Amino acid sequence: MERKVKRQVRGFGTQDGAGVKLVRVLGYETMEEYDPILMLDSFDSTNPDDYTDGFPMHPHRGIETISYVYRGQMIHRDSLGNEDSISDGEVQWMTAGSGILHEEKLPASERMLGVQLWLNLPAKDKMTAPSYHSIKNAEIEEIDLGNGMLRLLAGQYKDKKGYRSKYLPLDYYDIHLDSNSSVLLDTDPDRLVMIFTLTGEVSIDGELVKEKTAAKLTSGDRVEIKCNEKNAQVLFISSTPLGEPIAWGGPIVMNTKAELQKAFADLDKGTFLQKEMSYDNK
Repeated sequence: MERKVKRQVRGFGTQDGAGVKLVRVLGYETMEEYDPILMLDSFDSTNPDDYTDGFPMHPHRGIETISYVYRGQMIHRDSLGNEDSISDGEVQWMTAGSGILHEEKLPASERMLGVQLWLNLPAKDKMTAPSYHSIKNAEIEEIDLGNGMLRLLAGQYKDKKGYRSKYLPLDYYDIHLDSNSSVLLDTDPDRLVMIFTLTGEVSIDGELVKEKTAAKLTSGDRVEIKCNEKNAQVLFISSTPLGEPIAWGGPIVMNTKAELQKAFADLDKGTFLQKEMSYDNK
């Protein structure tokens, strides 16, 4: 059965961090329907003043943050002194787990274009040891579609395998389509499948999805994404819904209010960093 569009959410301009201008697409109001994707922020600017103030040191617990910088650069630094940078097509994958402090700097570039996802952690893994991994271009396979290409950021596409998520399955593709072309993707009927139009617009089963829009799809075993008159860049995201309670307070996402209150109490008492972070980088 072919998937169709179930719901569309178009992003709106806002600011976060130290004044970074971004497009917020998914958040608190969409967390249940787009489970396990909690948040999706998009960055797209040719003006460095929009983003160079970056995101100063701040805490996270209970989630994974996955940043894809297609154009530009992001420098990561965490509470244990690790520092790394990704640029032009690379991915930063941070598991906050039991707690981490980190900052993200965004140096000036010709264009800052990318997305950050917040992927929820299952209740049993909320307090796992934090870790950090960057997925460099050498690890990202680019697959020729004939009428475009697919960059395998994580998960699996047919017989090709990319970086594997440790806690939830996640297929994450960056699909580039030429004008007036399409791609047909096989999908697991039991998984959440959504797309995000990073640039350009596409149609799914005749329904138009405009630029900077997240579209959740109905259940099915395949989806056809059609590009219209201009080239498009579409992010395809597939994962397993958790169906668990969510208690969300700023950068911390737990399952109960009591767990959330404890997390903020830990911050106040200086006991937030409970386990040693691993630096998993090839």
